[in-house]
Amino acid sequence: MESRERTPEWLKKRLVVKSANLSATKKILAEFRINTVCESALCPNLNECYSRNKATFLILGPACTRACCFCSVEKGSPGTIDVKEPERITKAIKSLGTRYAVVTSVTRDDLPDGGAAQYAKVIRAIKALSEDIKVEVLVPDFKARQSSIEKVLDAGADVFSHNIETVGRLYSVVRKGADYTRSLMILKLAKYIVPRQITKSAILVGLGETESEVGQVMTDIKAAGCDILAIGQYMQPSKDNLPVQRFVAPDEFERYRDLGKRLGFKSVMAGPFVRSSYMAEDSYNSMEGKYNDGSEVAAVGGRG
Repeated sequence: MESRERTPEWLKKRLVVKSANLSATKKILAEFRINTVCESALCPNLNECYSRNKATFLILGPACTRACCFCSVEKGSPGTIDVKEPERITKAIKSLGTRYAVVTSVTRDDLPDGGAAQYAKVIRAIKALSEDIKVEVLVPDFKARQSSIEKVLDAGADVFSHNIETVGRLYSVVRKGADYTRSLMILKLAKYIVPRQITKSAILVGLGETESEVGQVMTDIKAAGCDILAIGQYMQPSKDNLPVQRFVAPDEFERYRDLGKRLGFKSVMAGPFVRSSYMAEDSYNSMEGKYNDGSEVAAVGGRG
């Protein structure tokens, strides 16, 4: 499959990569046998993030039990859970000097709890290393099992994230095995269980949706109680993934950012290279406003 449009100038990323840091990050990740979504999903921000000693940890194995057509993560049988994984991740975090850890996973429909217990172990291991380290988790849908969501929340993550990814109309094409209403329910349940829990989601544009549909999914995500939203351009990671239907212009991202603020999100990041875990610490630090229960969120530095 090939992209249907020529890549525009605004998607030709120009950045200064600190080669020594990039190499050091790769060495640390290899030493502790850490999987990252940066590599598995062929993220366009990999070199930039690695050169800043940042990576998004991918737990529960490298293979996903689902086959979403937009994602290049390996599909298949993930195998057994590595009981040493939480320990290896904390060692990598210590070596990298990580102060804001982002943890995600493949989908594990083969596990009774979807892998929630492993998330909880990783969160607790990081917090045991230092309570000052912020932890953001980006979880699969757990088939909307409340008990699985409770396991993750009880472990004390600072940010609980679940990506909606695309508009409802495209779920059957883009997210086979997932359900739009069920994904929204994950965010709703997190807020229901812990009203002060900071929640986050992300969507990709350029998959065939209309601007009005993006507005609707943003409205739906906010109605689910979500605090932080990230919106980025879908980029075809490999020839086996869905082609890009449209490259979204910077001014459209500006409109999404403005709409997000009007809808009441505490932080909105929107731009071609934005991803859920990209600049996650900045997004967290830029929050302002109130929690759903009415208590204050301190307005701190950073850009939304």
